[in-house]
Amino acid sequence: MNILQKRNRWKFLLFILAVSIVFFTLWYTHQLAKSIAQEEIKKATEIADAYKVLNSNSSDELELSKALDKIKLNSTIPVIWANAQDEILAEKNFDSTRTKKDKQYLPLQLNALKGEQQFIPIELPGNEVQYLYYKDSDLLVSVRKYPFYVLALVALFFLISYAAFTSARRAEQNQVWVGLAKETAHQLGTPLSSLTAWIDILREKLNSEEDALMFDEMQKDIDRLVLIAERFSKIGSVPELEKHRVVDVLQNGVDYISKRASKKINIYLVKETDVNLFAQLNPPLFEWVLENIMKNALDAMDDRGEIHVYAFQREDIIYIDITDTGKGISKNNLEQIFEPGFSTKKRGWGLGLTLARRIIEEYHHGKIFVKESSSKGTTFRIQLKVARE
Repeated sequence: MNILQKRNRWKFLLFILAVSIVFFTLWYTHQLAKSIAQEEIKKATEIADAYKVLNSNSSDELELSKALDKIKLNSTIPVIWANAQDEILAEKNFDSTRTKKDKQYLPLQLNALKGEQQFIPIELPGNEVQYLYYKDSDLLVSVRKYPFYVLALVALFFLISYAAFTSARRAEQNQVWVGLAKETAHQLGTPLSSLTAWIDILREKLNSEEDALMFDEMQKDIDRLVLIAERFSKIGSVPELEKHRVVDVLQNGVDYISKRASKKINIYLVKETDVNLFAQLNPPLFEWVLENIMKNALDAMDDRGEIHVYAFQREDIIYIDITDTGKGISKNNLEQIFEPGFSTKKRGWGLGLTLARRIIEEYHHGKIFVKESSSKGTTFRIQLKVARE
């Protein structure tokens, strides 16, 4: 299990924990609200019975006293006592200020309660029916809203924490990568200088034409290593971007990979590519991105296939498509290929595409992504802004 898989597993476990907490909170508050609601219905029924006693012409003073106490003790449940003609006979626990200032306040509340079907019929002598309308107490309303407030605060806390953690981790990763890149460039410097000196010595001793061609190719590879070391040394610093013809940079990348690929693999720049496209580029870094994508394509084709590189412009955006005829990228891996440490190869650190994305998005202010992938091949797309005069 690689670093990325371990990290994703921890993310999944934390997600499951968070979801469990959310569901438990919702379930518990639902049960609590249900219990309070049942208790309030019971109290509302008792209040309705008390109003019934007060209108029954009962002469039992104890019974009348108990009925009055039940009505007076209700300090939480808003109730309206009305007849069948919707004439309000009494109310309790509604906003007294609004009741005095707005004559339509209580009728509107009554209509709302009728719509919610929250009432208890009070049957009186002579087949007269009155109604006790009631609404949820402030306590019950607060309990029902409570989980949403808590969840909003928890979500806000997690978002802020995640943003802070991600920012700190990214800064730490950047420092590690910059240090590693610069140290790699430094360590490559001495052996590359020695190799160059050894080639010069061998040139003097071996003067045949065949040997000269061999040394020329060796020198090109060493020059390439020097260029790579230079690229590593620039990571962490802002590269200089200059206006370049895109097709020239693409052709350099294609030519370099073509000479080092199998003869059964054809790599070429599509003829329809616009030769008049200009963008702000750092050629060494941009070519490294192209090479990295094409090297991955070579690994996916098993020494047989084609790589097409095509550039075109739409409005003020330059699109560069790099398409191979390899086996494609699985759907499970598509979202992870740009993550540091992710690799399907036995060798490598899984940093190639991560650095490629950083070079394109942070340094060149563009975009890089997988446009499409299937069993017939994969297309990477790079987007850059057109260089203005």
